[in-house]
Amino acid sequence: MLKYLWMVTQDLFLAVTYVTWIHAVLGRLYGRRGRVIHGAALGAGVLASVALAIVKFNTRLIVSSHWNHYLYAVIMALTLIFFILSLILGRRENARLGAGGAVLTISGAALSAVLIFYSLPGVLLYPFSFNTMGNGYLSSYYMVRLAGWALGLVLLLIYAVLLRRVSDQVKPFGLLKVLLHGGTLSWCVYCFGRFFVPWVNRAKWLGWKVKYSDAEYGWIGDMMMFTANNAMLFIWIPAALAAILAIVFFCRNLKVTEPYDNPAQHRKLRATNRRHRRLAVGTLVCVVLCVGILTFVKSYDTRVVELSAPETYTVEGDTILIPLESVSDGHLHRFEYRTEKNVDVRWIVVKKPGSASFGVGLDACEVCGNAGYFERGGQVICKRCDVVMNINTIGFKGGCNPIPLAYEVKDGNLVFRMADILAGEKEFR
Repeated sequence: MLKYLWMVTQDLFLAVTYVTWIHAVLGRLYGRRGRVIHGAALGAGVLASVALAIVKFNTRLIVSSHWNHYLYAVIMALTLIFFILSLILGRRENARLGAGGAVLTISGAALSAVLIFYSLPGVLLYPFSFNTMGNGYLSSYYMVRLAGWALGLVLLLIYAVLLRRVSDQVKPFGLLKVLLHGGTLSWCVYCFGRFFVPWVNRAKWLGWKVKYSDAEYGWIGDMMMFTANNAMLFIWIPAALAAILAIVFFCRNLKVTEPYDNPAQHRKLRATNRRHRRLAVGTLVCVVLCVGILTFVKSYDTRVVELSAPETYTVEGDTILIPLESVSDGHLHRFEYRTEKNVDVRWIVVKKPGSASFGVGLDACEVCGNAGYFERGGQVICKRCDVVMNINTIGFKGGCNPIPLAYEVKDGNLVFRMADILAGEKEFR
């Protein structure tokens, strides 16, 4: 669940912020006409994203690295066009939509559509890539992941609505344009750095010849490395700008500054200020939640789990003996045997709840390989996919269950044949 919550937030936060601001700017410049044109472009961007997602899901015609290369170029061009035109033409609110205004509106709408087209297809495909351990779409495995995916979308939708309402009313109008221009230009820098990656890597599909040596990429190489190593910076920038906008809007509505003729008008203005402050607080809360998801939640979800140290056992001839009393506490116990080929074969033992039997299997499965299992809160968890194992099914084949390992109980010991241990060597090479 957490994985898809932060992935959706990370993939869409930037596009949602900039698209919302462009919608607000065009609406404040040209009223309903600006909003309608921008809304139509957004609809086209969403439909194109759905079409691309379907093509990518059903075919192998689309290679994301190739596709994104051209999108970076288009985003850079549209950003610069929109930036220049808005400086020249977008100076006052509620202007007439003439020829210049139409060009500005179309460029902004096109930029928004491309941002959606860049960000949305991958998010639409997430529900078709959930690891359900073979249990299908109606399983709890699928529903938990779908809940995280949907929660991310709902949070961003609420954020977009609140940010748009703040952006529609914040004063001065120039502040909104400055934040939008600064944010989109920073994203233009990111696209510029990413644009040159296939060129420097001598991608043959472009048909370009790189003149630089591997050690001499010059400033282009520096730009590439900066954008690659600081990708999250370009998400923190719009988050900070959105927070600034919300704080300014809140501060400007702390007291009534408009003239009024009687107490009734004064009360009405105070009520409007309170409503505006709530909008600002809601927007700021959404920004903080998104930042928290992309820092604390992401860090928690992607943390490296260290497997517990292997425990001791006794080797007698061609068998391995493990005393029952050492593994009867209901916790996960890990064991390891190094073969003659220097391969460490691991297996786990856990006593099944309310039973005298044990769940025994290799510390690997057919789905996630030899990532291993760990114990958390009395549950056995797959390290790679974070799926909770049903302890009662450990020892049975299938899904993300540990690969079964034969054993028998004899004279107060779990007895493993060395041949069975060595048969699992292939899983750990």
